[in-house]
Amino acid sequence: MKRLLLALIRLYQMTLSRVLPPTCRFEPSCSQYGYEALSRYGIWRGGWLAIKRVARCHPLNPGGYDPVPDLDLDVLHTFSKE
Repeated sequence: MKRLLLALIRLYQMTLSRVLPPTCRFEPSCSQYGYEALSRYGIWRGGWLAIKRVARCHPLNPGGYDPVPDLDLDVLHTFSKE
């Protein structure tokens, strides 16, 4: 499923994204953000991050640099204790 979603994002980037005028307010673009989030964190967490990002991409948001966050240090700390 993850590979299918990544392929759909790439298909969008190679087709529609090149035809439509750029509207994303962020860097990296929302499609690149979604691709990276899904690649790094999988369908559930990466998908949630991508959905939240697209929801923030609107004319009232100033946008700017907004990379995919790194894994929480608390999560890594929890796993190292066990």
